[in-house]
Amino acid sequence: MYLYHFGLKELPFTLTPNTSFYLGLAPHDEALAVLLTALKTGEGFIKVVGEVGTGKTLLCRKLLNDIPAHFVTAYVPNPYLKPDELRRAVAVELGVKQAQRMSAQLLTQRIQQRLLELHQQGHSVVVILDEAQALPEDSLEALRLFTNLETETRKLLQVVLFAQPELDDRLAKSEFRQLKQRITFSYRLRAMTEAEVRSYIQHRLQVAGYKGADLFSDALYKRLARVSGGIPRLVNIICHKMLMLSYGQGTYQLTKTQLNAAVKDTEGVNQFPLNVRIALAGAASVLLISCMIFFYGV
Repeated sequence: MYLYHFGLKELPFTLTPNTSFYLGLAPHDEALAVLLTALKTGEGFIKVVGEVGTGKTLLCRKLLNDIPAHFVTAYVPNPYLKPDELRRAVAVELGVKQAQRMSAQLLTQRIQQRLLELHQQGHSVVVILDEAQALPEDSLEALRLFTNLETETRKLLQVVLFAQPELDDRLAKSEFRQLKQRITFSYRLRAMTEAEVRSYIQHRLQVAGYKGADLFSDALYKRLARVSGGIPRLVNIICHKMLMLSYGQGTYQLTKTQLNAAVKDTEGVNQFPLNVRIALAGAASVLLISCMIFFYGV
């Protein structure tokens, strides 16, 4: 695509949560510090909430990479599971043999045995769930019951929930008050500031191998921060499209026209006033169609 054009070794703005692109901006470093500190206490639930695209999954992967060696993790990336399915997923992650074949009662016993074994070996166990807002209600209750497993001095299991704000709405219901009381630490991810958007873009380009002059002007950084709302995923999508357009046009300096075209083609951005959107529509279509023809011969 545009790798050779810009002297890149890999695509800088993919949506894959690649931890090699992790940048220690304040919201993510603060969240990571809260997580690691909370895990040291050995008690309860830990919750990280953020809007769609704010980097929860990347932070989750970063935690898995940086968690101290004495922790044993059970990572559940897709928690839309019934209680029995959730138990079996955790059991498999913890190394319980034949977890898929045994009865629910026996499975619960084996999980508890495995947790005791790991505790005796000096390990702490943490279940990490991404997209936790998707957990069915009965699975949320099953998760709470997991944390009842304990010795006289400490819990045998901690739970980290990465979720969209919808989880907070669900936990506000009276039927989840017991679970809510067990959340000992909580952090809410915010969007990036304008300065952080600039650092974020420059960092990703640098990691991807870019060594040339700054591709973005000050005005473009400012506009990008505004239209994306500081949401990392939207920044990635818009920047990727801008680089595609620049490559298709044979240019090396990104422009306001390319940004406008990328914004017009992207869902979820802070769009322009109606009269500006109408004016942009034709230009955006022509630019993006031209690039598709250039890249793929459509």
